[in-house]
Amino acid sequence: MPRAAPGARLRARCRGCGGGGGPPTWCPLRTTRGARPGLGRGLGASSSCEPPAAAAPGSRAATPSPRPSAASCSTAGRGSTSRSTRRCGCAPGQKTSSARLLRGGLIRAVLSCRATSNHKVKETVALELSYVNSNLQLLKEELEELNSCMDVYQNDSESISVPMIPLGLKETKELDLLLPLKDFISEHYGEEGTLFEKEIKEFMELRQAMRTPSRNEAGLELLMEYYNQLYFLDSRFFPPSKSLGVFFHWYDSLTGVPSHQRALAFEKGSVLFNIGALHTQIGARQDRATLPGLNQAIDAFQKAAGAFNYLKENFSNAPSLDMSAASLTMLVRLMIAQVQECVFEKVTLLRAQKDFLTWLQLAQEAARVEDAYSLVHQTMTQAHVKDYVPFSWTTMVQVKSEHFKALSHYFSATALCDCPAASDAELPEHKKAFIQFHITMPEGPSLRVLLQDPEERRKLGKAHLKKAIMKHEEAMRIHGLCKILRKMDILQEVLSFAHKRSLSKYSEIDHEEDFFETGDAPDILPKTHQKPEIKPPNFSQVKVTDLFHRLGPLSVFSAKNKWYPVRRVHLRRGENGFGFTLRGDSPVLIAGVIPGGCAAEAGLKEGDYIISVSGKDCKWSKHAEVVQLLKSTGEEGVEIGVITLQGSEGPRAAEKKAAAMSSGSGLLKSNKENSRKSLMNSKSASTLLIWNKKSKRSKNSTYSVPFTAVGDNEAMY
Repeated sequence: MPRAAPGARLRARCRGCGGGGGPPTWCPLRTTRGARPGLGRGLGASSSCEPPAAAAPGSRAATPSPRPSAASCSTAGRGSTSRSTRRCGCAPGQKTSSARLLRGGLIRAVLSCRATSNHKVKETVALELSYVNSNLQLLKEELEELNSCMDVYQNDSESISVPMIPLGLKETKELDLLLPLKDFISEHYGEEGTLFEKEIKEFMELRQAMRTPSRNEAGLELLMEYYNQLYFLDSRFFPPSKSLGVFFHWYDSLTGVPSHQRALAFEKGSVLFNIGALHTQIGARQDRATLPGLNQAIDAFQKAAGAFNYLKENFSNAPSLDMSAASLTMLVRLMIAQVQECVFEKVTLLRAQKDFLTWLQLAQEAARVEDAYSLVHQTMTQAHVKDYVPFSWTTMVQVKSEHFKALSHYFSATALCDCPAASDAELPEHKKAFIQFHITMPEGPSLRVLLQDPEERRKLGKAHLKKAIMKHEEAMRIHGLCKILRKMDILQEVLSFAHKRSLSKYSEIDHEEDFFETGDAPDILPKTHQKPEIKPPNFSQVKVTDLFHRLGPLSVFSAKNKWYPVRRVHLRRGENGFGFTLRGDSPVLIAGVIPGGCAAEAGLKEGDYIISVSGKDCKWSKHAEVVQLLKSTGEEGVEIGVITLQGSEGPRAAEKKAAAMSSGSGLLKSNKENSRKSLMNSKSASTLLIWNKKSKRSKNSTYSVPFTAVGDNEAMY
């Protein structure tokens, strides 16, 4: 009889709000409307976790479309740059929505019970609670089975390989930033917020696309692009002392428990987590039967480890368990173990012709994989992680640990029993390798006799095979404890094949006349020729442009800076010029004002930034461009728009500057970023530029500024 689809039993029990044994007077699936997005498909949702909390009113509808398979999610072309081709049409799962609906009905039933003293009503509510609880337990089982499915992330090749553990993406709610950002632009920047609707909507479209990235390199580029845009958003709209009033909602990748914070760091951390999770899915989908596939899998898992490690080191106090330090430590170690497993497979693939030393190398590589997975299992069983990590994950890691330990002993036995005894010429090299092979040297004859006597080699090989068979049987026993792993036919096939191979080898070398007791073989010393590398994210790999660059350079026009309202100054050029010193680019800074000059009389001050000349926006203008605009003015003068940063001026600073100008001892150094930019980008700003004005009293006399009165990268006008 075919197995019912997930959720069929629940629908049968709630058909018509009264079928299947449920109370006919009330149905939480009908009365509860709010829901949250479903879980991303990871290896497993914890069966011991609490049911997710009910969604807030006004959230998205509870009937999302089914999530397509990952194979259909990865059809976007790698070289595509359009945002539409980098998206995947994945929709949230319906199971979590149903769980939240039931949870909402459960809460209302409890409140109804507390609000009444009627015993009959309380009995009815108790019956309803029992019904809801049974449905919640059923949904939890179905959710664990649904989210523990690894097959969707594995490769489609016919080769048999041990499945890897991928991680599902965190999901998030839609976010409307239009009104908050428009209000902040009007309040903080003094600009008309409606003029920036295009930029705000473009950012919101990017965030919407980021929620469902394709499972390939294009999806990674999309996540990285959004992460880089968050840097600009943070600098533009999130001052350190004020909240924007926006909540970022994200759901735990394993349990689906919702979390929200006002801090943009939570948004950044969640996106970074998804970058790492997407790397795990890409790594799991590689064809590890080929060398290019193995190299890509190694690279993907190393980048996943780097993303999780970067998240652990740079983001603290995360509200969700999947981003806690303990969970991230576990994930980093899990990725390293999977890298080590790929390295073992790579060595197996490259060593086509196997001699004695090659078998020893394979045994030590397998022992290194076992050591890595043993460390992961220890981490998963710690107090802060034990109740959170899915049981299927813990079981899979333990199975792999036992499996690779068995392989290390099998390869040891193969080296001893299938390879000829060492000749006198080969003996020094074999002895050197064998001394560093076991954790403790095996008891018995000398190393020379052990390597050259076939019978002694057979005895030690038999001991290794005995231990290999025991470990294979232990791996199969642990595998049978997990319902989810039992359904993975490929894993069952790998374990059974390895077990039968060891039994066959043991029967070959076992003699009827063996009366000696097979000893306990020492464990293999772990060793690898390729140490896993934790690759941190390369954020500069994806170049982005600040969507809100029209607001001005971040060195001045940022959320942390405050400035006085824009001043419009009408300036005429006198006999000796305008009487100020300019420095830097984007925007150009008034570095000094000559007392009694035209600029001082017009009200310009040291520290003012020129943002417009004759109505032309100069926030991003270079030094030479502003100078050209000033030169083109006639006798009627020029109107200059300037701003002054709050806290950048004061009586003491003004007195100090006046003294410096009068003594010719140089100018105050400020705005290091503008000074640096002028050195890099503007040749005219890096040299002394003196703009002379002919005197009316003498055609041959000119006004020049002493070199000591003008600092580097400054020019007097």
